[in-house]
Amino acid sequence: MDIFYHILKLSAGVGLFLFAMYLLEESIKNLSGRTFKLFLQRITKNRIGAVTGGAIVTGILQSSSMVSFMVLAFVGAGVFTMRNAMAIILGANLGTTLDSWVVAVLGFKMDIEVVSYPVVCVGGFILILFGNRKNYRYISYFLFGFGLLFIGLSFMKTAMEAQVKLFNFSQYESMHLAVFLLIGFIITLLVQSSSVTMALTLSAIHVGAISLPIAAAIILGSQTGTTIKVMLGAIGGSASKKRIVLGNFLFNVFVTLFAFLLLSPLLFLITDLLNVKDPLIGLVTFSTIINLFSVLLFIPLLDHFTRFLEGFFKDTDGTVTAFIGHASIVEPLTAFDLFKRETHFFINNCMLFNLEQFKIDTHYIRTNPNYESINEKKKFFIKTKEQKYDFLKQVQGELQVFYLELRSKLQSDQYSDLNQLISAVRSAMHSVKSVKDIESNIDNLRNSSKDIKYNFFTQNKQETQDLYQEFHNLITAEVPANFENLQGFFNTIQENYSSALNDFYAEAQNTSLEKIDITTVINFNRELFTSNKAMLIAIKDYLLKEKQAQEINEIPIYRT
Repeated sequence: MDIFYHILKLSAGVGLFLFAMYLLEESIKNLSGRTFKLFLQRITKNRIGAVTGGAIVTGILQSSSMVSFMVLAFVGAGVFTMRNAMAIILGANLGTTLDSWVVAVLGFKMDIEVVSYPVVCVGGFILILFGNRKNYRYISYFLFGFGLLFIGLSFMKTAMEAQVKLFNFSQYESMHLAVFLLIGFIITLLVQSSSVTMALTLSAIHVGAISLPIAAAIILGSQTGTTIKVMLGAIGGSASKKRIVLGNFLFNVFVTLFAFLLLSPLLFLITDLLNVKDPLIGLVTFSTIINLFSVLLFIPLLDHFTRFLEGFFKDTDGTVTAFIGHASIVEPLTAFDLFKRETHFFINNCMLFNLEQFKIDTHYIRTNPNYESINEKKKFFIKTKEQKYDFLKQVQGELQVFYLELRSKLQSDQYSDLNQLISAVRSAMHSVKSVKDIESNIDNLRNSSKDIKYNFFTQNKQETQDLYQEFHNLITAEVPANFENLQGFFNTIQENYSSALNDFYAEAQNTSLEKIDITTVINFNRELFTSNKAMLIAIKDYLLKEKQAQEINEIPIYRT
């Protein structure tokens, strides 16, 4: 009965440890916002920076799996190259050893429970008193996570100590180390966390239940076990995501097998040459050495390794989107960032479509370094007018579907940002539809032999060209998106509409025109006004927060 009780206590410790890691991950992720993702994007310009970034972010977030999911989303979306994505994952494996050092030193060398209990208490008071405020709520989560992490570890330690007194573990010392390698793999597969496996192993070695070689074999097994969660996250994903997952799996299998074959020399290095006598420190030193060595070994081989991986999986991309087709709502903040990128790209292509109908030079938009290669890959530039329109409609549809999936995963205070983006998508598509609807009017006016109609068209063409240059400056941040500028653009659109119509009426009084000509001009002018207004609304919703956008939501409607 005592054995059963201690097994339950051990299980409770594992549960608390897992819950604590979840709270820590959620709190740091939300308190930092996009900081870690932006940090990763900035630092991945070279392989050393990518490895360093992966290690630092994993060490802070305490989850190599979360970093791996972020990388999968970004590499699928083309933000990271295959080589740098693999470098980040190498760094993530190294970053997990930081958590092992924290647990080994604080959890076993210090009476951390003395601090843990009051920390949980403070976290509870903050949650009750200030839980309705986002930052305070996640600060309380962080305190809860910190305290519960070591309380859970204490449960595991005391349960292990009791088990040693009641159960003879020495009978298993003669078993082959490969058995313990498998045990480490299975434990990590079940709990989906190599950190938990490390905590359990440290608890067991601390009370003398297992020896250092057995503990090292278990940790090596967890090295590969932690890749399964990421593999499941790539099922049904793009070829690039599958290649990264395969690379991560092969890398960890290599490290596991290589270190297992050299287990005795490595432990001799630690215990005799480095003179590490404490088995707890010896175990985390072992974990650090094998991960550091594997990173140093693989960095020079990254180019060859990524070329090898590119030979696997055929590129079969059934989506037309550039970024969200590779995103996963498992990591909603990363998915939101990719949704925002997709929205920007969509507005970019909607502007391209509209300008091309007027035969206006689009070089400054076509050559956007962020999107030119993607559009070439998607064959957007060589599509016909109808194909481009259908393509944009399909992108809007995929954005709308992804929006519905993502909004249920975000915090309520993030809804407004997501709603602003989907509103921008709808407005941009409305702008495109308005231009598409006057396609025949554009051809009629451009090719008219009547000066009044042709001049009317050229005047509007020039005004559209100038306006879209300003739109481009807005969305590329060359012009600040503030109330005065946006209101000025609204006024310009209204003035262009009114002045063009008034000038036409004045000139038409002295010119012989058919009724159909007047109808063509009025319809063209109205739809162009609607299109320009919708495009500006799209840019406004993309750039501004909800409260800022509300200040200029009273848009003047057209007058005929």
